[in-house]
Order: sequence, then structure tokens, then C-alpha cells
Amino acid sequence: MTQEGGDLDSLVRKRIRALRAAHGWSLDDLAARCHLSPSTLSRIETGHRRIALDQLTVIARALSTSLDQLVEAAPDDVVSHPSYDQARGLTLWSLRHEPGVTVARMRLTAPPPEGPSALKAHPGREWFTVLSGTVELLLGERRLRVEEGQAAEFLTMLPHAVGALGGPADMLGIFDREARRSHLDATAPKR
Repeated sequence: MTQEGGDLDSLVRKRIRALRAAHGWSLDDLAARCHLSPSTLSRIETGHRRIALDQLTVIARALSTSLDQLVEAAPDDVVSHPSYDQARGLTLWSLRHEPGVTVARMRLTAPPPEGPSALKAHPGREWFTVLSGTVELLLGERRLRVEEGQAAEFLTMLPHAVGALGGPADMLGIFDREARRSHLDATAPKR
């Protein structure tokens, strides 16, 4: 009889099978690596056998992953909806939130803001790479041109701003908690 353990149970079984296949291993190959029989692994993958914690631990290790990653629940929000800041000419897709870190794709359509009051400074570091177009980075008194395929990383205690130069520009950025609060929260949709 097939075990009924819910969605997470089914997801873990699919992950085991997918990781095994990604390594190019047969059931026999994985069985040898985690000291279980091929029939036991087959029954685990198909849901015909309950998965014990000690089995999950050795299977995860054999598949070069962690137990946490193997049993992590799938997020409900897999589709990213953009937020807009028309005044800054910014469209933002927040791609990933780790504790203290945000990865975001941004489309810039306006040049960087002018004047010292438009520049932001806060603790931390920022990193971005330009996917298309050209980005102008204002960094203190400097104006830097960052073109497609180039990246910039800087301490954010230096007053800074970014904008498109000569047309729209797309970039991918990694922001720490302070940078997110300073730059990205302003684009969040108002509720």
C-alpha cells in the first residue's frame, strides 16, 4: 500500500529521485552510496515505504545535500510580481529573500537622481551586475559607467545612487538588510 504522508512527503520523494537522476545514478548506485538496498530505495521513492529519519540523513549525505534542503517546504510564491516606482523609473522583481539578503532584478528607465540629497548612505555593501544597457553609478563625487556584463561592488556608507544611461538598463543586485530597507522597500506596493 502506498504511504499517504501529505504534500511534503511526496515532495521529498520526488527530490530524492530527481537528485539521483541529476547525478546520473541508478538505484543500485545510490544504494551503494547510502548502504541501503536498491529495493528499499525504490519503495522510498515510490511511496511504498515509510522514510525513517536515519535513512533520510544518509540519503541526503549520499546525494551531496543537507537534510534541511531535502525536507524544505516548497514556497507558495514562486511567481514574482514586479513593483514600480515611477518617480525613480524603477521596476523591481524581488527574486529571493534569505535572512538579511535580497536578490532582485531591476529595470531602470530614468537617469540617477541629481543633488546630494538624492544620494543614500547606510551600513553594509551592495553588488550588482548589468544585464543589458548601461547603468550610471553615482558614488560620492564620482560618476561611474557600468556597462552590460560588468559588475560593481561598493561600501554603502559612501553616498550613492544608480540610474539608466542612454536608455533602459536591466541589472541584478544583491542587497543586505539595510540596503533593502533604503532602496527597495520604497517600491513595495502600497496596501
